[in-house]
Parts: sequence; C-alpha cells; structure tokens
Amino acid sequence: MSGNRMIYFAGSIRGGRQDADLYLRIVAQLKSYGTVLTEHVASPSVETDEDVAGLTDVQIHDRDMDWLKQCDVLVAEVTQPSLGVGYEIGRAVSLNKLIICLFRPDSGKKISAMISGAVGDNFHVYNYTEDQVPDILAKHLK
Repeated sequence: MSGNRMIYFAGSIRGGRQDADLYLRIVAQLKSYGTVLTEHVASPSVETDEDVAGLTDVQIHDRDMDWLKQCDVLVAEVTQPSLGVGYEIGRAVSLNKLIICLFRPDSGKKISAMISGAVGDNFHVYNYTEDQVPDILAKHLK
C-alpha cells in the first residue's frame, strides 16, 4: 500500500509553533508513503497563509474535517499541547482511522493521559526521538 495512502498530519498551529521545523521533516518522510493532505501544517507561515486566504475558523474546521474523512491514517506530533490536535485525534477515533501519535519525552513536557491511555488496535502512541521516526512510520505505513 506504500505510496498511495491519504495521510493527515496533525501538529500544533495556534497552540505553539516551536516544532514547525520538525513537522517539516516528518511530513517529508510521510510523503514517501502517500499524499499528505495537511502538508500546510508544516509550513512556517501557515497562520499568515490562512489569514491571507481569508479563511474563517469555520472554513478551516470544515476543510480539515473533509480531509480527515478522506484520510487512511492520522499521524499526530503531540509533544506541543494543542486543543486542535486533540480534537482531530478524537474525531479520527470516531471515524475508525489508523492513528499514530508521536511524543518526545526529552521535551520535558507530559503527554495527556487521554492520548497515552487510548492505545488500541488502531491507536498507537510512541515515545520517540527523531531518529526513530523512519522505523515507526515504516512499521505502520509499509
């Protein structure tokens, strides 16, 4: 199935952009497995781009929910706490999507128990360092 998946990447936008460079590197790897519907999340100028495009919050929500419905898998970088990412994960659960959450314990932050405790057949949570991303993605997306 490699190369033709529809992938929804979730990362913090309004909750904090400290990890934007990391998002870019993860998205670059995800592209080898298929189409990343939310590639804009990794853009350093995502908030400005959405403002310039004149998108309302309702339009952003509805667009993202359409993409979430289309995707085969949601990959979420959850180190930077984000209400939006949590919401997307919850919606993906209700849509029975494959979910891969990535958390960096060396950040000094704590992952929400609602994420770390949600593991199941389609819900995977990894404490990781960046060098482990290729293997984690390959395990689920190859």
